[in-house]
Amino acid sequence: MRRPYEDRDDAGRALAELLSERVEPGDVLVLGLARGGVPVAAPIADALDATLDVLVVRKLGLPDQPELAMGAIAGTGAEVQVIRNESVLIHADEWAFEEVLELETAELRRREALYRGGRAAPPIRGRVVILVDDGLATGSTMRAAIQAVRREEPAQLVVAVPVGGPSTCRSLSREVDDLVCAWMPNHFYAVGQAYRDFTPVSDKELEHILSTHASRP
Repeated sequence: MRRPYEDRDDAGRALAELLSERVEPGDVLVLGLARGGVPVAAPIADALDATLDVLVVRKLGLPDQPELAMGAIAGTGAEVQVIRNESVLIHADEWAFEEVLELETAELRRREALYRGGRAAPPIRGRVVILVDDGLATGSTMRAAIQAVRREEPAQLVVAVPVGGPSTCRSLSREVDDLVCAWMPNHFYAVGQAYRDFTPVSDKELEHILSTHASRP
């Protein structure tokens, strides 16, 4: 099977070429979804001379069925944006939602502090924002990120991924100003099928990428 990307950095460089033809240079913010999206986002930020930052999204799973999401949260600045999944919440008590929300908010804030090293989150309002992940499977995490960033009123919202299921990419394209999915295989079964090296991204690697970009002029 053909695997178009050597690794996430290679995928990011391929996306950067596509985005350079579609995104005007200027006040651009590239947000990599933690953890796998950040190594993809870094070469995009380099190519567009843009700000790079991380977006942490956490699923709010049912206490007895953690894979079934009551909603999600995303850290887009001083406030944590909460997205509720009402179709699942009808099966849960409000106290259970609040309990999971409190736990996951604490974990989100812990990860943000760890990844940014104490740096403040960059502003979103009025900027061109590019949301980047290493691929789209169900699209649930990216959908939560889109909803959260929309509430911060960006001037333009773009999603960029190296690989995704055709139906997921088509569905999400209706929720943003532009969507770039570089490879949509007809027989999509997992994000990892696009990579020769799909090693999980460590916290240390993510911290290094972000701190390196933050120190640049």
